[in-house]
Parts: sequence; structure tokens; C-alpha cells
Amino acid sequence: MTSHVKNTLVTTAAIAGALAATTLFNTTTVKADTTSSAPVTTTTSATKDTAIASAQAKVNSASAAVVSAQAAYGSASTAASDAAAKTAAASASAAATSSAVANAQAAADSASAVKSTADANLASAQATAAETSRAQSVTSAAVVSAQSAVASASTKASDADSAVAYAEAGQTVTANLMRSDDPTKQSGAAGFFAKQVTIKQDGSDYLITLTLSSGNGFIKSMTLNGEQPTTTTANGDTGTYTYKVSAAVLAKGSATLAFALQTPMGAMNQTALLDIDTTIFNGLLADKSDADAALTSAQAALSTAKTKAAKVAQVASSAASAATAAATVASDAAVVATSAATNLTSAQAANSTAQAALTSAQVAQAAADATLATAKANLDSANAALTSAQAELKSAQNIVVVTPASSASSSASSATSSATNSASSAASSASSTDSSAASSASSTASSAGSAASSATNSAASTATATSNVASSALTTTVTSAVVATPATTKKATSSTPASSTTAKTLPQTGNENQSALVALGLAILTLGIYPMMKRKHA
Repeated sequence: MTSHVKNTLVTTAAIAGALAATTLFNTTTVKADTTSSAPVTTTTSATKDTAIASAQAKVNSASAAVVSAQAAYGSASTAASDAAAKTAAASASAAATSSAVANAQAAADSASAVKSTADANLASAQATAAETSRAQSVTSAAVVSAQSAVASASTKASDADSAVAYAEAGQTVTANLMRSDDPTKQSGAAGFFAKQVTIKQDGSDYLITLTLSSGNGFIKSMTLNGEQPTTTTANGDTGTYTYKVSAAVLAKGSATLAFALQTPMGAMNQTALLDIDTTIFNGLLADKSDADAALTSAQAALSTAKTKAAKVAQVASSAASAATAAATVASDAAVVATSAATNLTSAQAANSTAQAALTSAQVAQAAADATLATAKANLDSANAALTSAQAELKSAQNIVVVTPASSASSSASSATSSATNSASSAASSASSTDSSAASSASSTASSAGSAASSATNSAASTATATSNVASSALTTTVTSAVVATPATTKKATSSTPASSTTAKTLPQTGNENQSALVALGLAILTLGIYPMMKRKHA
């Protein structure tokens, strides 16, 4: 089979299928009302078109509103998400700065406590240092005073020593001879002795020299406390006798003088008490003793003062060193406390800024959330409006229009012509394809033939029903496959109530021209498919 013939067959099959489809889809089946007394309403094609156009306009408007609402919702959602992220970041920053403030506060409190302790220690150390310094001053003054006392006592002792030494070198004192049996009465020998005696130190003892002013020739011997004189001198009737006595005897101030005499009246032995007035001398000794004792005491006091002063000076030095160390610690603690206080102030400022930023972010987030909620509500409203408009459009599209038979025939012819032209175009396009496209077209034509055969019967039934309705001048009920709002659908009252039982299908009698076209299409389709199938299986 040539390509031209094949294309012709394909075209013919497509036309036949189109005619069948046109016959099928431009025929409306009318169902009988199942209710016994439901009113009916007549709706024209123009009314349906108007309803569809109005509903479509609402759908378009609602769709545009949905798109706009979706855009607003998307923008608001992004803004809300950004605001939430900023709030989370601000919250984290505020938490971090709050933690920093707590840490800085703890550090500042600790540094302040350390500083307070250091200041207290410094005050105590300074008080101790001041006290020991005063004590050191006192002890130093005591040492100076003791030194002065020692110097004074030393001077007095030296003077006393000089006085005693001078006296002991040859001190002249008064001496009296008293009766040994009555010390209150002067001895008879007193007239022979001078009133003055000389006392001179001799080591630890003293030498007493007595002078006889007369009667020296009568004296054979003369002892003092039983001791012979150490030296004697004679000068005619006068002479001197020197005796060694102890300090105790001298301090006593008296001694026994025994005489062995040879007088004109014969030999005789007499005794007398030598009463020596050592008041002046003994006073010098007492002064010397007191001066020596004062010097010894002053020297001891000086030694004690020096020892105490040395100890106090050591304590004062330690206290001064402790005060210096405490001052260093206090100074360091003050620096740390100042730094901690500065850090705390800085942390508090940063926290205030972070808290303000958090508050601002929360306000912005609240505003963004409110905007998002409004956008969501608007979007929901737009979606609801779109759903309602789509339901209205679907309801309008599903309106079933019943027209007179002649009008139906005319519409079917018009649809057939249109389908024929479309099929011709498809055939022309198919002519440029390969054998595989031809096979596909044949298959399509075969399916269309089957559909056309089924549609012929349906069209016949529809045409017959339409003719019956038109001839009886009855108004049929307009029904909808999908009704959006059944409650609002109005029906006019029919002159003839519908049967209470389900209506049966009308007889299969319809337009003869439509049947002929269907038959012609099937015949042509058969002629076109058979050679193609034969070629395919060759």
C-alpha cells in the first residue's frame, strides 16, 4: 500500500472517529426526576455560559487573591523566621552577658572581700608598728636616761672617791681620852695628848698617829687595842705614836689606849678610851658608798634598758616590716578590686545593651508573628474564597441544558464539522510520520470506531427524547452532575409531575443523518484498518 493511500485511510479513520465522538459528546441524556412532586427549571445555554463566565471570573479573581496572599504569607513567614532567629541570637547574647555579669559580680565580691581583709590586716599591722615604735622610743629614751644616770652616778662616785682618798691621805680629826671606867669623864692623861689625831689609809687598814705634847719621858710603853705602835718618835718631852687599825675600829670611833708609866711616884699602869671623832671621815665614806651603789644601780638600769630597748627595737622592726608587707598586699588587693569593679561595670553595660536588644527583638518578633498570623488568616480566607469559586464554577460547568431537537441536530452538525477539520489536520500531520505513526493512528481510529458505534445508539436515544420533549411542548428538568450548593437550586413547577419511580431509558430512535454518518465512518474505518493490519502482519 502506498504512503498516499495509507495517509488517506488514516485521515478517513480519524474523520470517522471524530464524527462518532461528535455524535456522542454533543448528545445530552435526560434523566427523569425521581421525586414525585419536585419542581423543574428551564435553563438555556446562554444562561449556563453566563454562569460559567461569572464563576470563572470569580475563580480567576480568587486565584489572584490566593497568589497575592501566598506571596504575603511567604514574605511574612520569612520575616517571622528572621525575627525568631534574631530573637534567639539576642536571647543567647543576653544569657551570655547575664552569665558574664554574674561571674564579674562574684569576682568583684571576692576581690572586695580580699581587699577588706587586706585593709584590716594593714590597719592592725600599722597599729602594731605604731605601738612598737612608741615603745621603742620609750625604751630608747630609757636607755638615754639610764646612760645619763650612769654618767651622773659615775661622777658622784668619782667625787666621793676623791674625797675619801683625800681624807685617807691625811685627814686630821679630833680625839679625846676618856676614862675607861666612865667614858663620860675625861681621863687624867688627856692633858698630855694633843686634841687632833691624824688618820691615813694603809691598804685596807688605817694608820692613826697620836701626838704627846708633854710627859713623853714618863711613858715606858703605850698600846692601842693591845697593838704596839708601828712607829714612834721622841723629841724631848714630846713624841708621836702611830698605830694600825682596821676599818671596823675606825668606823667604831673608839679604841682602848693602855699606858705603862714610870712616874716620880713610882710605876703605874693606866688605861683610857681614845674617842676619835670620825664623823667627817665616816660621812665621806658613806657618800662614797652611796655613790658607788648609785653607780652600780645606774649601770644595771642602763643594761636593762639597753636589753629591753634591743628587744623592743626588734619587735618594732618586725612590726614595721609586717606593716610594709600588709601595705603591699592591700595595694595589690585594691588594684584587683578596682579592676574587678571595672569589669563588673563593663559587663553590666554589655548586659543592659543585650537585654535592650533582646527586648527590641522580641517586640519585632511579636510584630512579625502578628503580621504572619494576619497573612495566614488572609491566605485561609483567599483559599476559602477560591474553593467556593471553584465549586461555583464546577456547578456551572455541570449544568445540563436541554434544547429542541432541531437545535441539537444543528449543534451536532457543527461539532461534526469541527471534529472533521481537526481530524483532517491530524491526518495531514500524520502523513509526515513514519509507518510506526501510521500504526498508532490506525489503532486510534479503531478505538474511535468502537466509541462511534456506542455513541450512535446514545445519540439516537437522545435525539428521540429531545424530539418527544419538543413535540409535547413540555419543559424538562435541568440537572447537574455536581451541584455546589443544592440548597440554593431553584426548580420551576412542571405542568406534569414526574413519576415516583425511576424513569426508564427512552427508545433508541434518533436522527437518521447522525446514524448514517456513524455508519459511513465505521465503513471507511474498516476499509482503512484492514490493509494496515494485513501489512503489519505480512
